[in-house]
Amino acid sequence: MNTLTKLALGLMGQLKPEPAEGDSAATIKLRAAKTQGGLPLMQALQLRQSQREFDPAPLPGQKLSDLLWAAGGINRPALGGRTAPSAMNAQEVDVYVTLPGGLYRYEPEKHVLHLVSATDVRRVTGYQDFVDTAPMDLVYVADHRRMKLIPAAQRESYASVAAGAMAQNVYLYCASAGLSTVIRAWFDRGALAQAMGLDADNEVLLAQTVGMPKTATGA
Repeated sequence: MNTLTKLALGLMGQLKPEPAEGDSAATIKLRAAKTQGGLPLMQALQLRQSQREFDPAPLPGQKLSDLLWAAGGINRPALGGRTAPSAMNAQEVDVYVTLPGGLYRYEPEKHVLHLVSATDVRRVTGYQDFVDTAPMDLVYVADHRRMKLIPAAQRESYASVAAGAMAQNVYLYCASAGLSTVIRAWFDRGALAQAMGLDADNEVLLAQTVGMPKTATGA
């Protein structure tokens, strides 16, 4: 679906998800993340870039696991510490994963994906046409109920910083693993929140498309 069509549907309140492809698993158990290896940090920074063309093939299971761990997984089990910072350790930002087979929420503690909705929400995650067919779009959502120690006027700012850190982690992982990604803020927030079934305490902050490079298979 092209951008103009999405804009028109948004104005009419008709930008909606599609049915999921196949049966949606209630829980997706991710493989243990490979936390060793990869490119040196400075090399990954050199290669970090935004790309907007994606192969539609799903990510291999190991890459999906490593990607989500990089975004916000547990890296210090004894403390419950994560790979991305959070003010006052509120851990207010959830990572949602939009797949052809459903909308999922990542749970770092168990390193699993939990089904939120058996719908394909990808096309609602942005006005760009490539989000419809890319294998996965991440959506960063702030739960303001976890930010009670932070003044209300500062919560969006704090949560946006945390989401930005998580998105940069994804960028660096993608650079190291040979994946393509681009962060996006141009989407219909009301339509996306509705498609995801979010309540008033949840705020959609950013979206990020991830996939194999389009040239990887000659697609």
